[in-house]
Amino acid sequence: MALTREDREQFLAEPHIGALSVAAEPGRAPLVVPIWYQYTPGGRLWVLTGGQSRKARLVEAAGRFSLMAERVTPTVRYVSVEGPVTGVLPQTDEHLVEMTYRYLSGEAAEGYLAMARRELVDHVVIEMQPERWLSADLG
Repeated sequence: MALTREDREQFLAEPHIGALSVAAEPGRAPLVVPIWYQYTPGGRLWVLTGGQSRKARLVEAAGRFSLMAERVTPTVRYVSVEGPVTGVLPQTDEHLVEMTYRYLSGEAAEGYLAMARRELVDHVVIEMQPERWLSADLG
């Protein structure tokens, strides 16, 4: 059963691991990778990634990407969104802190932030405006 707009937006706002998909080079299947993401109902979805990573280059070339989030308990539920890139900007410390605390807490978050501030300095924020939605609750 398809989810209502409110249900699918609320589900996407929860901290699931997303699967980002973007068109790849000719003769190759789309690139699909797990990724942390951020979304606020009614707004743009954004991800952080290395500015020179393969996925960043492919997203820039395609101008759009898809992201799917799912869970398996208490019921199988998923939401998939696809849309155009609306912005690519340098990662700020605020972005890094927001994303880190979306997925981690306590010492794990502090340890990750320390590492990320040292090693993930060339990251960018890629924003996407969801245009097309697929969703279902199979429970």
